[in-house]
Amino acid sequence: MPWTPHDAPTHTHKADTHPLQVLWAKVANDCLARTGDEGRAIREANAVIARQSGNAPPHKS
Repeated sequence: MPWTPHDAPTHTHKADTHPLQVLWAKVANDCLARTGDEGRAIREANAVIARQSGNAPPHKS
């Protein structure tokens, strides 16, 4: 089932603007099409939004 920007706030509170919600839906749908894994698609979309909003935890090397 493809996600819409309307679905983003259900999965992450960081998608608090329409452009971030659109981005979330695009990333989630692209990942779902690529992998077929809904959980992974949501996690990847959430990670992208966290980086875009500037609230991502630091990356450990």
